Amino acid sequence: MELTQLIDRPLAVFDIEATGLNRIADRMVEISIIVLHPDGREEKHLFRTNPEMPIPVESTAIHGITDDDVKDSPTFSQIVDELEQIFDGKDIAGYNLIHFDIPMLENEFKRCKKTFVMKGRRVIDAQRIFHRKEPRDLTAALKFYSGEAHLGAHSAEDDVIATIKVIQGQLVKYDDLPETMDDMHLYCNPRDPNWADKMGRLKRVDGEILINFGRKQGQSVATLALKDPGFLRWIIKGDFPSDTKSIIQGIMDQQADKPMSLGSAFDKVDPPKS
Repeated sequence: MELTQLIDRPLAVFDIEATGLNRIADRMVEISIIVLHPDGREEKHLFRTNPEMPIPVESTAIHGITDDDVKDSPTFSQIVDELEQIFDGKDIAGYNLIHFDIPMLENEFKRCKKTFVMKGRRVIDAQRIFHRKEPRDLTAALKFYSGEAHLGAHSAEDDVIATIKVIQGQLVKYDDLPETMDDMHLYCNPRDPNWADKMGRLKRVDGEILINFGRKQGQSVATLALKDPGFLRWIIKGDFPSDTKSIIQGIMDQQADKPMSLGSAFDKVDPPKS
């Protein structure tokens, strides 16, 4: 099956290079987008941005982009409207975009007081397919599926081109892969029906939303909002998905709006000293 047979509306395949791997603190320095249309047409977009912070030498060693390369480039806020228009009404694809590129883009939009809308978009992550079939990285994936060496690894545009070739190779090699974008989205994004957020950091049990990771696993978010709000604030300020933070913030706001019971009031008063 050809990739153009799979898609039923424009698919924006993209890759981001950044100052580092922290999806909250680090900033984008390059984004390449190739929009594939069902009729075979392609649109290519490449932006370099000034991250308004130094690019660590370790990051430059990976993607080759220096402070001098981007010192005269626009900031993200200066291109956000154009990016919003490019992504509008399109499904998205990439390699490791669920873990890195989407959260990075969401946080860049948020800094501009905008929202990168995910609702209604279907997602193909070539890494998810690859790791379920042949667990390796993009360079190995390109070699495995197309027989090509990934000479431009960590150049955003070359990574996008490699991703397209990998997805195409996967569709040819595995005849049991989904044949519609809806089914492919579910294949790349399997989720427990009890998850309250996209990544399963929270889950619903008997109508209650519980923490689903770490030392607080199984504890009620509503209860923690009263007894350990510091833990929830740590999540909100930390490197967690935006929908996880939004759900927790909403519960904290609800708890703050509830009238305090007499018992709760006494709980908050320091006991008398003996």
